[in-house]
Amino acid sequence: MRPIITWEEGSKVVEECCEKARMILDGYQPGVLFTSEDYIKYYDCVYHMSVQPDPYSYAVQLRARFLRALAEGITMRVLPSLWNKIDSSLLLELTNMWARYKKMASCLAGIFHYLERGYNGNSLIQTSAHCFHDLVCAEHYQKFQAAAISLNHKDRDEESPVIRELLQNVSTFFVDMGLGKKFYYNNFEKALLADTASYYSQLASRWRMCNSFTVYVQKTSLCLTKEKARASQFLYQDSVEKLLQVAQSQMLNQVANQLLEMKKAEISNGSDPVEVRLTLYEELLSLCASLNLEDGSSSMC
Repeated sequence: MRPIITWEEGSKVVEECCEKARMILDGYQPGVLFTSEDYIKYYDCVYHMSVQPDPYSYAVQLRARFLRALAEGITMRVLPSLWNKIDSSLLLELTNMWARYKKMASCLAGIFHYLERGYNGNSLIQTSAHCFHDLVCAEHYQKFQAAAISLNHKDRDEESPVIRELLQNVSTFFVDMGLGKKFYYNNFEKALLADTASYYSQLASRWRMCNSFTVYVQKTSLCLTKEKARASQFLYQDSVEKLLQVAQSQMLNQVANQLLEMKKAEISNGSDPVEVRLTLYEELLSLCASLNLEDGSSSMC
């Protein structure tokens, strides 16, 4: 029969495990910190401390230690890494720390896995996501969203693969923090659509002042095609479609009367010699429908 492991004895082994796991947040890979023998040693300790007869069964205390290990990692590593960061640097640090945190949580969940037996609550992995949500996202989400909207603006100008990869990681993070309900992603989508409407409303106003009807429609078609290709790299397909609908509405539908006046001016000035067989309004609708907005696939799906 195996000797009883007291809390004083076992907690030293558990503390050693938690300290190593926290180093994953510093960038160390789990395989470097934990050998196969280490995993066996720590798992075996947790297992036996959990199945010992009372009063030496420490399953409740070990679960509390697991939760504390998660919270310590966040308060000691994650939150300080986000201080004084803004815009893309904030989002880059956030997504990097989230990726490291998931590795740490997965490592600890494997070692503490026996605690899930007979437990009716969340799994250890689910618990780790809730912990990150409560300590990081619940308080700082608005900063993350504002930075993501700003980064989306920047990408329209720079068309950077690096920026789009970061936006995709941020979108995935918002989904993860929704804890199965896409709550934060939906908030991000709503803010993104509102910002997109404002952006394209201003762009449409500037373009109508300095372009003919034909040039305006050509530039709009190209612009929306590029917006679709860009957004498809970091949004779900249904979000891409909503984004394009908002953009097209601002660029074409809501300014239809102004565009008709521009078209009339082209015809009266002789700058459009092609015989117009459709009414002006029908022609405008035809142009809107012919824009290259056919269905596409999203890398987020």
